Amino acid sequence: MDIAKYKKDIVRKMKAVGTYNKSFEHSINVLAKTLAEYEKAMELHEKTGGNILVKHTNKGGSTNFVKHPLYLAIEKMRDDILAYSRELGLTPAGLRRIKDEVGEGKPKSTLAKVLSELS
Repeated sequence: MDIAKYKKDIVRKMKAVGTYNKSFEHSINVLAKTLAEYEKAMELHEKTGGNILVKHTNKGGSTNFVKHPLYLAIEKMRDDILAYSRELGLTPAGLRRIKDEVGEGKPKSTLAKVLSELS
């Protein structure tokens, strides 16, 4: 999927959960680009064998197994995708946090109900 399709999908999902705001455009663009890069990295990783570990020989001549550099990049992108998704309210925890900040997640106290009725 290309960046434009990811962006459209993100906006659709945000509207569905009620968190879309035009001012979030930058974060939406970053998330869409990261998702597209993640997809390409996963395809490349699978084409190159999908190995998580590779042998690495250090300066001292010792050979050890280390995480494949491409896999490390994929892990970082996963973290970034989750972070942006959370900030945009596209994860359960992110949506709950946004609703709590707006006051939708907690029941109103009796005092708050009475005060809101006086307005």
